[in-house]
Amino acid sequence: MPNNLLCNAYTNAPEQHPNLILGSLHLLFWLCFRPAAWRNHFKRINPILDTDTYTSLISLIRQGRWRNTGLWRLLIQGYFILPILAILILVLVFWVLGESPEVVFRVAVSVAVSVAVSVAFGVAVDVAFSVAFGVVFGVVFGVVVGVAFGVAFGVAFGVAKGVVVGVAFGVAFGVGGGMAVVLVVGTVFGVAVVLAFRVVFGVVFGVAVDVAVDVAFVVALNVALVVGVTINSWRPVVFLPFLTAWNYLLYVLDKRRNAKSPCLLRYHSAFWDEWQRLHLPGLDEYLLFVLENNPDEGKAALEYLTTSPQRWAAQVVQIELDARNLQGCTNVQVIRQVHRSLEIGELQSRVNPILNIFKSISENVDVALNQQSTYNQRIVLKNIADKLNGHLQNFTRSNDKYTVGFRPIITNWRDIVTQYIDELAKATELRQEIDSPYITGVPLTLEQEIFTGRTDIATRIEQLLLDRRRPPLLLYGQRRMGKTSLLNNIGKLLPNTIIPMFVDLQGAPSSASDYTGFLYNLARGMTTSAKKQSALTLPSLTREILADDPFTRFDEWLDQVEQILEENTALLMLDEFETLDSAITRRRFDEEDVLGMLRHLIQHRPRFKLLLAGSHTIAEYQRWASYLINVQVVHISYLKEQEARQLIEKPVKDFTLRYELDAVERVLQLTRCHPFLVQLLCGEIIVLKNEQDPAIRRLATLADVEAAIPEALQSGGFFFADIHNNQVDANGRDILRFIAAQGEGGIVSQISLSQQFNDVWQRTIELLLQRELIEEVAEGYCFQVELIRRWFTQ
Repeated sequence: MPNNLLCNAYTNAPEQHPNLILGSLHLLFWLCFRPAAWRNHFKRINPILDTDTYTSLISLIRQGRWRNTGLWRLLIQGYFILPILAILILVLVFWVLGESPEVVFRVAVSVAVSVAVSVAFGVAVDVAFSVAFGVVFGVVFGVVVGVAFGVAFGVAFGVAKGVVVGVAFGVAFGVGGGMAVVLVVGTVFGVAVVLAFRVVFGVVFGVAVDVAVDVAFVVALNVALVVGVTINSWRPVVFLPFLTAWNYLLYVLDKRRNAKSPCLLRYHSAFWDEWQRLHLPGLDEYLLFVLENNPDEGKAALEYLTTSPQRWAAQVVQIELDARNLQGCTNVQVIRQVHRSLEIGELQSRVNPILNIFKSISENVDVALNQQSTYNQRIVLKNIADKLNGHLQNFTRSNDKYTVGFRPIITNWRDIVTQYIDELAKATELRQEIDSPYITGVPLTLEQEIFTGRTDIATRIEQLLLDRRRPPLLLYGQRRMGKTSLLNNIGKLLPNTIIPMFVDLQGAPSSASDYTGFLYNLARGMTTSAKKQSALTLPSLTREILADDPFTRFDEWLDQVEQILEENTALLMLDEFETLDSAITRRRFDEEDVLGMLRHLIQHRPRFKLLLAGSHTIAEYQRWASYLINVQVVHISYLKEQEARQLIEKPVKDFTLRYELDAVERVLQLTRCHPFLVQLLCGEIIVLKNEQDPAIRRLATLADVEAAIPEALQSGGFFFADIHNNQVDANGRDILRFIAAQGEGGIVSQISLSQQFNDVWQRTIELLLQRELIEEVAEGYCFQVELIRRWFTQ
């Protein structure tokens, strides 16, 4: 662990230090700088603190509201750390005086436990009632004492003084006027005045003294408490200049040592001061230096800092490393690999969108280079170069510091991709090879010019979308008939008012573990498709938004989508719906939740139309039929002959291969205009022609077509194996082999089938007809596609 690697000087328990003073200092360091490590090792410091007392206290604190208010930190810091500081000073004094450490230790422990327990117990009542009690007590005590003191003193002093003054005044007055009444009045007046003065003075003086004493005591106590509680608020600020100087000294020394193991980075305050939230200057530069010269310790430090208060430095360094990694891509082979090393999910910064651009470009380059033909590589790479140009324009308009920093990298990538496209074109021209535009195994996307036909199906879909009954649609066809290719390109065939939103259920949505993941991936697919096919930007929908109530949040998101659609219509296309049904069967999702949501969308959101695509009918899935009423089936099958001819002779502009007439006819006979098989066979013809002499390379003959058949059967093995293993059962395979043995165009009568397979043949024949593998002719059956028949003869 990085913590142990970089901070091993501070992970040993205090009991490992035999000297009491060093142990106390070590404990004090843990308490002030590494409280997390202190809590982990608390049971190991039993000689210093009472474990039972601590455990009871923590158990009490963790109950109720104290956990969320952080009061446990207040108690531990204010009522444990400060007493320990006092004890440490006491230990040092006794040690200097030569007292026995054992005696001092026992006294310290007793005092610590007593102080901790008593203060912790009394803090609640003391803080809450000390001021009030002091004031009340001072007032009561002051009034009582003041009144008693004032009365006694006033009476005694007033009477004596009044009598003397009164007698003297009376005698004098009597001598002057001889009036006895004046003597009495003078005496009473003197006593009253003095008595009142003494009472008021006594009360005021008593109250003032007592209140002042109590308030001073409470203020002093709470000032000490605040200082202890806030120690980790002001200490990092006060210590920052000293830590900065210390860390810089380590950096200078490490540069002299070239970060030789063990490097001094481990003593950096970032690895032992857990309370330092302020940015430590120069930490990112120091960390980058160590990574360059001591990768092992540098990576360990980077991993540790990722979860520490100084994670900012880890982010800065990681961004710098990613930038250097991207800048180091000097050719397309390196670019195609770089996305695997970008860990964008661990970073939370403004640079994330930029890194995502580079990661996406890298993934797309990898896809492009996996294309079988150089022609398709150039097509996909040309699209990538266009995207890079668009990103570069956006980067040029931005003044963001990260965008400015990554601008030269994206310029370099664009130049590399463009140069590679030119190299492919020159190599093809030099070898006089025929570029193959054919793509087998993956659906055609918008970038592939080879997509042909299907205008009749698009017209049928458009008509059904205008139906006021808003029926759900099912695009039904056998595998490899081009269903997904049509959905990927349907935006080119429908009016602009219809916004295609394609979602492949065979991917992330059906494999999600919960409804949050399912709806998130559903929304993500809709957003990506709308942007790609119609340039419409939908609002984002995150997992966090969906987490508390997935279906409600998804429904609210659909409200936002409808506002953006305005008068347009959204065509939600769910490809491979059978995969979702399989997830429902495995009880990953509930039937009512998922299918009920689709039914609700059809019935209550007129701006949305639903289209399912699959190789099965709704009738084969009864639960879907009960939720989706009046489903309209759109059947997709073989290409029209004219469309197939275009795919053979003119799949793209500037196609240089020409076919003899009988060669074209033979391709049509062998494939029956099956879109996948046409591309499969024509692709193998191009491979064969590129191996021939350039003088005869540009013309395909009937012999070339026949020579390409074995290679097509081999390279298309996955297609034929799917028929053999997944679309028919054992009886079906036997019947197909029996028909295939009759030769090209061979027909097997019903009588022959009944004699050969008894009663099972009728039910099996119905399945084979539904799968469009055979067809009924006259009084028998034959294969629909000659290439499929040939595969079953092997």
